[in-house]
Amino acid sequence: MNSSGAGIGLRTPGIRQHTGHGQHQGRAANPARVYNYLVGGKDNYLADYEQAQRFLKVAPEVRDTALSNRRFLARAVTQVAGDGITQFLDIGAGLPVSPNVHEVAQAVNPRARVVYVDNDPIAVSHGRALLTGSGTTTIRADLRTPEQILDHDELCRLLDPEQPVAIVLAFVLDYIDDADDPWGLVARLMDWAAPGSRLILSHVTGDFTQNPYRDWSGFTGPVVSGARDRSQILDFFTGLDLLEPGLVQLPLWRPGIGAEHDPSRVWAYGGVGRKP
Repeated sequence: MNSSGAGIGLRTPGIRQHTGHGQHQGRAANPARVYNYLVGGKDNYLADYEQAQRFLKVAPEVRDTALSNRRFLARAVTQVAGDGITQFLDIGAGLPVSPNVHEVAQAVNPRARVVYVDNDPIAVSHGRALLTGSGTTTIRADLRTPEQILDHDELCRLLDPEQPVAIVLAFVLDYIDDADDPWGLVARLMDWAAPGSRLILSHVTGDFTQNPYRDWSGFTGPVVSGARDRSQILDFFTGLDLLEPGLVQLPLWRPGIGAEHDPSRVWAYGGVGRKP
C-alpha cells in the first residue's frame, strides 16, 4: 500500500483485488512503483512505466490526480504541524518521494516524529534505507490488521498515544475492499488516537470520470484502485470535526501558490478531520 498514492487507475467498487505485495521482482507492475513513476520518482521498472502509460492513454488525468495528491498531502501536513501536532502515523507510506511527511512536518517543527507503515517489503526496505532522519522509523504492517500497527514496538517507542497524533491515509483506503470494512478500520485507528488528533485522508473517486468514451476494460489487478463516491468517503470522518473547507477535490483544500487551476482533472477528494 502506498499512502503517498499507490496507483490510481479506476475500477468499479465491489471488485477490488488486494495488492500482491511481495510477489514482484520487476516483472509485473506494482501500485507503489506505478505511482512513483507518475509523480516523477526513479524507483520503478519497465512494467510500471508501461502500466502507467496505459492509464495515461485512457485518461491523462491520472497523472494530474497523483501529483495533486502529493501537493494536498504537503499542505495538510504543514497545516496540522502548524496547529501543534508533533506526531504522525503515515499508513501505506510506499516508496519514499521527497518531500516526505517527516520533511514537511519537521520544516514546521524539528521535533516532529513520524512512523511510516507499509505492507510491501520493497517499500519498507527503501523506507528503512532512505528515511533515516531523526524522529522517523519505518515498519512493515498491514492496515487491515490495525493492532499489528498500534502494538508494534517501534511505534510504541516513537509515538505517545496519550498525545494527539496525525494519522495519514492518503490513497490507501482505495485498496481496501468493502468486505474488509475500511470504515471500521479508520474508526479503530481514531479510537486509539488521543483527543485533538487529526485524520488526513485522500481517496480516489469516480464522481468526475463519467465519460462514455473512456475504455477501462482490461484494467484489472493490483495496480487498479477502487473509487468511492463522496458520501462513502465522507463516512470515514464519522465522529470527527472536519476542518474547513471540508471534504473537497484535492486542489480545493486550502490552495496556495502553485495550486492547480483545473480541479476537473483531479479525480480525488481530500479532507482533514479533528477528533473532539
